[in-house]
Amino acid sequence: MSTPVTRRTVLAGGAGAAIGLALPGLALPGLAAAHPDGPHRTSVSFTLDATTLDGGEQVTSVTLDTSRLGPIDPAGLTPAAFTVHAKATSPIPIAPGDKIFSEYDLDRTVTAARLDRRGNIVLELSHGEGQPGGGTLGYILSRGRNVQLDLVYTITQNTPIVRRHGSPLTIGRFVQAGLSNPEVDAFSYHVSGSGLKYRLYSPDHSPRGGRRPLIVWLHGGGEGASLPDDYYDNETTLRANRGALGFATPQAQQIFSGAYVVAPQSTSYWMEDGPRFAPLIREIVQDLVRRRRVDPDRIYVVGCSNGGYMSLEMTSTYPDLFAASVPICGVVEPLDGEGPPLLTDAELAGIRTPTWLVTSRDDDTVPPETNTIHAHDLIPGSLITLYDHVVWNGYQFPGHWSWIYVARNDPSRNGTHIWQWMARRRR
Repeated sequence: MSTPVTRRTVLAGGAGAAIGLALPGLALPGLAAAHPDGPHRTSVSFTLDATTLDGGEQVTSVTLDTSRLGPIDPAGLTPAAFTVHAKATSPIPIAPGDKIFSEYDLDRTVTAARLDRRGNIVLELSHGEGQPGGGTLGYILSRGRNVQLDLVYTITQNTPIVRRHGSPLTIGRFVQAGLSNPEVDAFSYHVSGSGLKYRLYSPDHSPRGGRRPLIVWLHGGGEGASLPDDYYDNETTLRANRGALGFATPQAQQIFSGAYVVAPQSTSYWMEDGPRFAPLIREIVQDLVRRRRVDPDRIYVVGCSNGGYMSLEMTSTYPDLFAASVPICGVVEPLDGEGPPLLTDAELAGIRTPTWLVTSRDDDTVPPETNTIHAHDLIPGSLITLYDHVVWNGYQFPGHWSWIYVARNDPSRNGTHIWQWMARRRR
């Protein structure tokens, strides 16, 4: 039986055990691990390798720490040599009648088995946009929030490992060691003086380098804290989509000549009280300007949906803070049609920050006409990109997900793409 350990525990530095079946083979001296089944069972840890796709993070492979086992013959590795089972459950209780999307308990399809340059076995897993069973996040319907799923993977070895020297080897015990996503892991963890959590990407600095731009990414409603569960993870902002990650890619870093990227996480959701959150976001920006090598004349704000509204709120409240703003499918009118607008016509008309708005015409979550198009009509000199659908690499996403285009630097006007347009703006 496996010993389940939650993903949250794993990320905090613990480890969960997933124990494979025993097969005839040889356990190497010095690699034996104490185990109830016997004193000579080879123990190998494994890492879950994740990638944030446009539609959210998925576990795309598993790396077995087999470099200690001696040279392995890659010709003996086949997808059938191992079975990978995955179980994903909610980290918080789900109330009766409520729903969480994307929990699963299934075998992952192994598409390839190979050796990496260190001699570790990598099991490639079937994955892709819209493919169930590999995601790391679940969406709680009543909360309207994404949460990190607790992941327990179980590895079963079906055939002995063929080594170039020595007898074939059977691993007696597999121990889950953690989750690795290099793009996400490049963002450090921080908490502001007011208690707002955020993640920060810091660019490489040359000895002669000057101050660098700062890009503020404001997440959508699903990536804030979940209340009243007191779930506040500082993770989903980077795992739910490529919004912040896109600006940390080598392509973006080259365009911006090296930029800091900060992703604050709301303690609930920005639309709950934008005027209250605005100074908390500004506090983070000002602290980074003071403590890091940030150019105060090259600070840019980008946000999607809830964060699109917050981008507009920030430029309305602080007209001299940002060099450019990119609100994506931002909310202006209450989505339920009740109550006053989140931003009045006068506030929109008073925005002076260069603004490029993005949305898709088939957005059925935040209607374009009364939100993005309405804001464009009022913000002086603003630009707008209207897509008919959200399609990337041949896969059609929901119409609300137009942030995918900005994360890929797709919007353009007269030959100038949106990242280049941002990079040329100065306060």
